[in-house]
Amino acid sequence: MSLTTYNKKRDFKKTAEPSGDKNNQAEDEKLIFVIQRHKASHLHYDFRLEMDGVLKSWAVPKGPSLNPQDKRLAMMVEDHPYDYKDFAGVIPEGNYGAGIVEIWDSGTYTSLEQKENAKEDEKLLKAGLEAGNLKFVLHGKKLKGEFALVRLKDDESKSWLLIKHRDKFAVDEAYNSEEQTPKNSPINKWLSKNKPEKAPSKKKS
Repeated sequence: MSLTTYNKKRDFKKTAEPSGDKNNQAEDEKLIFVIQRHKASHLHYDFRLEMDGVLKSWAVPKGPSLNPQDKRLAMMVEDHPYDYKDFAGVIPEGNYGAGIVEIWDSGTYTSLEQKENAKEDEKLLKAGLEAGNLKFVLHGKKLKGEFALVRLKDDESKSWLLIKHRDKFAVDEAYNSEEQTPKNSPINKWLSKNKPEKAPSKKKS
């Protein structure tokens, strides 16, 4: 996948999404991650990891979890430009992914080995991605500790599982990413105004 696919799907005269190029990472620059909550045709979470100057991206319908028992389906989608890490706002109707985007969590991440040299660390991450078994450590505000992205079936599959490793940041109780969002967030405001109307109850005769 490349930014060519990303750019072809979007008309940047109509959407404020960035059309940026790859990021040229400095030797000592930490890799970033971002998770965007996205109210499009369906509410989901977009999980993005910086790698090779772009954001490798997965759509996670149920959102991430800190409970190791949860295996969240993550569908790999096209690479996004590095500048997408800061994007939040409205994608207008008629455009790909139309709806509201807000940043749910962000921070830096490393491989499990956490090499001091950022480039060496990135090589390990790229090898894991290629092998379909990507293990990493998140240093976010909400998500912390060890995680894995595991590809399902064969090398061509876009279906992955996002899994929390058991460590000091893991929880055993049910984890719902929706409960970790501010009540006054743009998406929550939209949802509160667009609640489906309840069918009138039938009176007993």
